[in-house]
Amino acid sequence: MVIRERLFIDNDPIKLEAEWFDSHANSLPTALIVHPHPQFGGTMHNNVVSAIFEKCVEENISCLRFNFRGVGKSTGTHSNGRGELSDVKACIDFLVKKKQKARVGIIGYSYGAAIGCSAVNYSEAIVGYVAISFPWDFMGKKYKKLSNSEKPKLFIQGTNDPIALMERFHAHFADYSDPKEYHIIQGADHFYWGHEEEVSALVVAFFNNL
Repeated sequence: MVIRERLFIDNDPIKLEAEWFDSHANSLPTALIVHPHPQFGGTMHNNVVSAIFEKCVEENISCLRFNFRGVGKSTGTHSNGRGELSDVKACIDFLVKKKQKARVGIIGYSYGAAIGCSAVNYSEAIVGYVAISFPWDFMGKKYKKLSNSEKPKLFIQGTNDPIALMERFHAHFADYSDPKEYHIIQGADHFYWGHEEEVSALVVAFFNNL
């Protein structure tokens, strides 16, 4: 029987609404999934986030998804990145300290890629990340610098993305340290409708090699 736990994670004084699945067995890193921009409708129940979470459960990979402050039942209000980055770090602390997970991989989508992957160097427990439609030109240079690392990185990009622009992708990708890889999804826009299974499969394949 698959047991999912709905809980709240403390980021004093914020309480973050979250959903947790613990495989109790799989040796792969635990997946921390970070949702898109809350001011544009992003939540932990987004189609891409949900598809990845469900795929991790199906593959018996421990996984956590959560709502940023001010989203869903999470307390607090949106803070333009700084507070949201601390929310990610609070979730990492929860996984490492409360759930005793020695290895964590971050999966960030859109705004969640910029914020989530910027915590890559926060803890030695973080072993790499997947960035889906990293919005470099929307978010600015700060998050590119914070998300650079010598840990393994996978970037997923759609050819028809009007926010994370395909024509700028390779220039941004070149700025990152190795090891790194990318996968281009033909015909996908920023929302990946109809491509959720492909994205999820890529994430799991990457985790299998971490």
